[in-house]
Amino acid sequence: RQLCQTALCHYRRERLNLSFFNSLDIAASGLTAQKMRIDVLAQNLVNADSTRTEDGTTYRRKMVVFQERAGDDFGTILRKARYNDNTASSPGGVHVVEIVEDQRALKPVYDPTHPDADADGYVMLPNVDKIKEMSDMLSATRAYSANITALNAMKLMAGKALEIGK
Repeated sequence: RQLCQTALCHYRRERLNLSFFNSLDIAASGLTAQKMRIDVLAQNLVNADSTRTEDGTTYRRKMVVFQERAGDDFGTILRKARYNDNTASSPGGVHVVEIVEDQRALKPVYDPTHPDADADGYVMLPNVDKIKEMSDMLSATRAYSANITALNAMKLMAGKALEIGK
């Protein structure tokens, strides 16, 4: 009987460790994805007035595409808990799938003195809207902060759990 109780305790502790680390993985994936989004938004803002890139074309706004990392759904987690299924559960989260160029039209501006002006005197400026980029930056920063808050909450819970044993 004592051996069974010890094994059960070990099993529960292992499940707790796995779920704790899974939650850390989920928050960390959000941090990584939002950091990439912030970097791309900053690149858009820096190039908002660039009329020529390295390959000679006008800069186009870039966007980050996220995708959910497939994790166990709630029903699967519930079944595993109910039937004491000790198979490892996969953490969810998010990851960056790709960075795509916005294909919306470039902005024509009349400036016949500009070196990149066409025969009619128009310069094609990037399709970057600085106000939209700044609002997206604010949104990405808040999402990043939310993931930091989640990590801090998990760290606090782990610390409190360690204090229980004292």
